[in-house]
Amino acid sequence: MMDKRGAAHHRSRFLFFPQIILMPQTSSRSAWTSRLGFILASAGSAVGLGAIWKFPYMAGTNGGSIFMLPTIAFSLTIGLALLIAEMSMGRAARGGAGTAYLKLGGRAWSVIGFISVATGALVLAFYSVVGGWCTHYFIESIMGRGITDDPAAMRSAFEAFAADPVQSVMGHVIFLTTTAGVVLCGVERGIERVGKILMPLLFILMLILIVRGLMLPGAIEGVKFLFMPDPEAFTGEALLNAMGFAFFSLSVGSGSMMNYGSYLSDKVNVGTSTAWIVVLAVMSSILGGLMIMPAVFAFGLTPDAGPGLTFATMPAVFSHLPMGGLFAVAFYGCLFVAALTS
Repeated sequence: MMDKRGAAHHRSRFLFFPQIILMPQTSSRSAWTSRLGFILASAGSAVGLGAIWKFPYMAGTNGGSIFMLPTIAFSLTIGLALLIAEMSMGRAARGGAGTAYLKLGGRAWSVIGFISVATGALVLAFYSVVGGWCTHYFIESIMGRGITDDPAAMRSAFEAFAADPVQSVMGHVIFLTTTAGVVLCGVERGIERVGKILMPLLFILMLILIVRGLMLPGAIEGVKFLFMPDPEAFTGEALLNAMGFAFFSLSVGSGSMMNYGSYLSDKVNVGTSTAWIVVLAVMSSILGGLMIMPAVFAFGLTPDAGPGLTFATMPAVFSHLPMGGLFAVAFYGCLFVAALTS
């Protein structure tokens, strides 16, 4: 029989870690139904808007290849090691960051787990706003609006939309509601199923847009900007930004990938599966750059437009393309899918 001191200790642990006590610890815990489903769902979390929205404007403002090549190097080395560590911790603990740090490190480390959970909430607060932008532009493109041959006017329109509380909140709510619907369906019927459908669709749409963009006169300059190193453009800030983007694009450092690892079977090779996730993340960033930069250079637009590059510059590109409205729907569909899978 438990003595009074043991009972008090047990009660204090329950009061301090109620969410840990309530975590399912039985063998009936959900799991990925296939290795492919795990890779695609995890890659969806890692890829996201970083590849299509953030990478092009970060490359544009940090010297192109001087930013891209270090990003690839950091992703395949330090990023891969961190991702393997997070996946392994999640699988070993059969829980997210809060559970993993408590089980594997003890109470002293559990605070780090709670910081990780808080970080995820803060990232969602930022990411869902950009997801709302993607939702708005996707709807606008379906309705045949939002395409103009004046980048300055489009940038003003984007800034006005971002400052409009009604339109911004509506896009935000639609995006969050869609995300919640997927998550509420669970691991197998929700996240994994959506990942298997949307990730291949995302890559197909990106390839279509890349082929069309590379056919434009002058598009090769955008390819050179991304792949031909320019030592004179090198800066310490660009190197630091490349490292930060590599970690951001792989979703490492916040503990969020521990959640994906917690549903992984013990029979799956973590190293090999994680390597595939990193390769897909790197490929998506390269494809994101090839989807935007050649078209930007082909029409003589500036690549250093910042966060508004995707929303303020690309509509001008579509206005010069045959069936530009169709390409706009495909492009903003890519953005919406990328945001949702994350």
